Amino acid sequence: MAGFALLDTAVMALAYCSAFALRFDFMPKWGWGSVASSFVVVWLAQAAALFAFGCHRLLWRYVGAGDAPRFVAAVGGSTAVLTVLRLLLPLEKWSHVRPPFSIIFFNAFLLAGGLLSVRLIWRMVAEGGLFGAAPQQGKVRKLLFVGAGSAGNMAAREFRRRNAGDMRVVGFVDDDPSKGDAQIQGYPVLGTVGDLPHLVRRHDVDEVVIAIARASREVIRRIVMLCETTKARVRIIPGYFELIEGSMTASKIRNVEVTDLLGRAETQSDAQPVISLFSRKRVLITGAGGSIGSELVRQVLRTGPERLVLVERSENALYEIDRELRTHGMNTVVTALLGDVADRARMAEVMGHVRPHIIIHAAAYKHVPMSERNPVEAVKNNVLATRALGELALAQGVERFVLVSTDKAVNPVSVMGTTKRLAEIVLQDLNIPGRTRFSAVRFGNVLDSSGSVVPLFREQIKNGEPLTVTHPEMRRYFMTISEAVSLVLQAAALAKGGEIFVLDMGEPVRILDLAQEMIALSGLRPYEDVPILFTGIRPGEKLFEELDVSERSAYQTGHARIFISKIDAADAPPPRRILDACAALCAEAPPPEAARERIRNMLSGGTPPPEENTQ
Repeated sequence: MAGFALLDTAVMALAYCSAFALRFDFMPKWGWGSVASSFVVVWLAQAAALFAFGCHRLLWRYVGAGDAPRFVAAVGGSTAVLTVLRLLLPLEKWSHVRPPFSIIFFNAFLLAGGLLSVRLIWRMVAEGGLFGAAPQQGKVRKLLFVGAGSAGNMAAREFRRRNAGDMRVVGFVDDDPSKGDAQIQGYPVLGTVGDLPHLVRRHDVDEVVIAIARASREVIRRIVMLCETTKARVRIIPGYFELIEGSMTASKIRNVEVTDLLGRAETQSDAQPVISLFSRKRVLITGAGGSIGSELVRQVLRTGPERLVLVERSENALYEIDRELRTHGMNTVVTALLGDVADRARMAEVMGHVRPHIIIHAAAYKHVPMSERNPVEAVKNNVLATRALGELALAQGVERFVLVSTDKAVNPVSVMGTTKRLAEIVLQDLNIPGRTRFSAVRFGNVLDSSGSVVPLFREQIKNGEPLTVTHPEMRRYFMTISEAVSLVLQAAALAKGGEIFVLDMGEPVRILDLAQEMIALSGLRPYEDVPILFTGIRPGEKLFEELDVSERSAYQTGHARIFISKIDAADAPPPRRILDACAALCAEAPPPEAARERIRNMLSGGTPPPEENTQ
C-alpha cells in the first residue's frame, strides 16, 4: 500500500509541475522552489480527497471503467478545496504559493488522467496485455471466441489476467454488423459466425469458445455443426449467473456437452407450491442413489424439509450421495438407510420409524434388455414392491405417494414398460379420497443418466470403439435430469390423487444424430475417425416411444409442460387379478421366455394365472 501511495504522490507532483510548465513555457515566474512549496498544500488536499472517496481501497489490477467516476469525484473535490483556498489566501502574504486559477483546473485534468492511466498500465502489465505472456515450451493453443458482447469481453479479459503463455486468443466472431471492425480487449472481430470454418483454417485455431451468456441450443448446435468440418474443438463459457457474479475463470471454460445440444431451455416454474409441499415435512425417497433419485434428493433438500430419508439398495450409490450432502451445511436431518424396497419387513421397519409425510418412489429396474433377460425379478421389484410400499404408506397415513414412471408404460412391448404400467394400475387402486394421494409421473429418457446411451457413447469414444446404434431411425425423447426432477416435484404438488401425469418432452431425438453430435463434440469426424455400427433393435424395444400430450390423450394442468393422461381405469385389468398373477409368476419362476409371455398377458387380461386355468 505504501508503494502505491508513493506512486500516487509522484503522479500528483508530475501533474502539478506539468501544469506550470505548460502554462508558463517551463519558466514559472515564481521559480520552481515556490512551486514545490505550494505543492505541499496541493498534495494534502488531493491525498485527503482520494482517501475520502475510497480510492485507496481499490486494488490496482482490478480498476476498470466503472471506477473512473470515483477518481473524477475525488479530483473534483480537491479542486474545489484548492479553489476556495486560492480565494481566501491574501495576495501580499501568500503570493509565492498562490497559483493562478488556470493552473488549478489544468492540474485537475492532468491528475485525473494520470491516476487512471498508471492503474491501467499496472493492470495491463499484471494481466500480460502490455508485454504479453512469456513464451512456453510446446504448442500454443489458439482460441477463437464466438460472441463479442459483455460475456466475450469478460472471457477475453480473464485470459489476459491469467497471462497464459500456452494459449493465445486470435480474435472474435459476431453476427452483429456494428461490431465488424471492433476490438475487444485488443483482439479484433474477424467476421461472423458463418465465417467460422474459414477462420479456423486460416488462423490454425485449436479451440472455438462460445462466449455468449445465454446461448440457445439452436445457436450452440449451429456452431458445433460449422466446426464439424474443422479440427477445432468447441468449448463454452460458464453459465449466466457465474458471469454476472464475476466468478468466471479460464479453468471453468468447459467442453460443450450433449446436454447443451439436446436439453431444452427450461421454463420458469413457480417454486412456491413445491416449497409449500415439502417444507418442514418428513420425506422418504427410494432409489436415492440413482440418477433420478439423487437429483430428487438434491432438489427436495433445497425446499427445507424437516427430515429427508434416503433408501437405497446399492451401498456404494448410497455412500456417494450421502457423502455429497454432508459436504454442505444443512439444517435438514438427512438419514441414509440401506434397504431393498422388495423387502416388505425392512420397509415396514423404516416407515414405522420415520413416519414420512411424503414418499417419492424412484427405485425400479429400468433397463429394457436386463428386464427382458430377468422378467421375474422385474415383476418383483417394479410391481409387487411398489404395491407393498403403497399399502404400507396407506397404513401409515402418508399424505402423498409419487411413483416415478416411464414413457415405456404407454402401449408397452417390453417387460420393463409392462411392469411399470402394471405398477401404475395397482397403485391407483389404493387411492381412496381423503387418504393417501397416489399419483404417477411419466417421462422419457434423461440425458446422461447411469446406464443410458450418452455414457455408453462417451465410453466407446474414449476407448476408440465404434458407436453402436440399434437402428438408423430409432428415436427417443430426452430431458435433462434437473428438468425432469423439477417437473416431477411440480406434478407432486399438483396431485389430488389417482392421476398419471405426463411430461411434455418436446420433439423426439434420433439416436443416430445424437451419436454423430457426440463424436463431433469430441473433435472427431463421424464415420471417418469413429465408425457407427447398427446392431438391430433389441427384444422389447420400440422404434419410436409414445408420449402423447395432445388434447386427444391428455388434460392440461396449470403447468405448461405437465399433463394428466386420459387413461380410463375401467379399461385396465382388475388390480387383484394382476397381483395374483404376479405372485404366482414369482412363486413358480418359469424360464424367461415363458415369463415374458405371461407378463404380456397380465396387462391384456387374456390369460389367467395357471392355477385358475386348471380343470
